[in-house]
Amino acid sequence: MNKIVLPHSYLTLNYRITLNSGEGKGNVFIDTYDGRPGTLQLGTGQWPESLEQPLLGRSEGDEFSYELVASDAFGERNPDLLQAITREMLAENAGETTEFNENDLVEFTAPNGGKFSGLFKYYEGDKAVFDFNHPLAGVDLKVEVSIIGVL
Repeated sequence: MNKIVLPHSYLTLNYRITLNSGEGKGNVFIDTYDGRPGTLQLGTGQWPESLEQPLLGRSEGDEFSYELVASDAFGERNPDLLQAITREMLAENAGETTEFNENDLVEFTAPNGGKFSGLFKYYEGDKAVFDFNHPLAGVDLKVEVSIIGVL
């Protein structure tokens, strides 16, 4: 009998996440079908709960797809997460001579030692503007899944 996906299952699966709205509609964000399958430990925050929920109760071997509106996936875009930082802080985190193009991902270290990332948008005087929203915030998604194994 095939194993059932439970709230803390460890999965081996193939999945494809396609943008289902916005200017990138139809673009594939990630696809494991053409490479190595992915692994996912449910309930640990690897995926938002809303993406995990449709997996629960499924069985090994199941293939299915589901759609989520932005507010149920990675949330709506938050304009407060578009932030300007000094070029000095940027140099401390990325190096003095590093050049940036729009949508380059830059990792920053928080005062508590944690890491967070933002997409470079543009320079404005002596500041650099970054978008700290999740890359999929504000986007409806289509998720296709093939569950290979359940532990």
